[in-house]
This record gives sequence, structure tokens and C-alpha cells, in this order.
Amino acid sequence: MLEEGEVAVLADEGGLDAITALAHELDTVTVRVLRAERTSAEQEATVMAYAAAKPLIWIAASFGEDAQSWARKRGPMTLLVESAGPLTGDERKRVERFAVILGRQAE
Repeated sequence: MLEEGEVAVLADEGGLDAITALAHELDTVTVRVLRAERTSAEQEATVMAYAAAKPLIWIAASFGEDAQSWARKRGPMTLLVESAGPLTGDERKRVERFAVILGRQAE
């Protein structure tokens, strides 16, 4: 699913162990880690700056109005998924479908 893309994460309470587990799950050697910010608004601004013009699948517990507005303006190249824990089966399918669509557009 991520053959053409890249993964960037925010560290959470799982820390390096969680990031390492993700890297193993994705069978990748490296995973980018975005810097942590003091507030959720600043954190969202950092993610938006990182994404710039890249297609984006953004998974977070919630999104502020600025992030939602930014995503709407970006249109079909952005998928916001609200999830406070592991993705459900339906959420995983939604992410996978979106990644497939992005892959087809890149061909």
C-alpha cells in the first residue's frame, strides 16, 4: 500500500517502541517523526506544513476547525480519519481504498 509514499508519525505515549513496531509492521527501515508541539493547534500547523502539496492520509483522535478547513480546500488529495485508538476494520479499508486511488492517479 505504501510502496510509492512515505510515512511520518507523531510520537505518543508508546514512544520509540511504538514507532519501531510500526516500522516492522510496514517492513520499512525508517519512519519520519514530526516534531512535537505545545498545543494541538500548533501540532496541526506542523502537520499541514509538512504535508504541503503532498497527498495525505492523516489519522488523529480529533481535528480542529483549521485542519478540517485546510483539508476541504485541498480536496480529494486529503483524507482525515478520526480515531483515538487502533483503526477499525472499516477505517483500515477506507485508508486502503484512498491509498489505492492515490496510487492510480500517480500512474
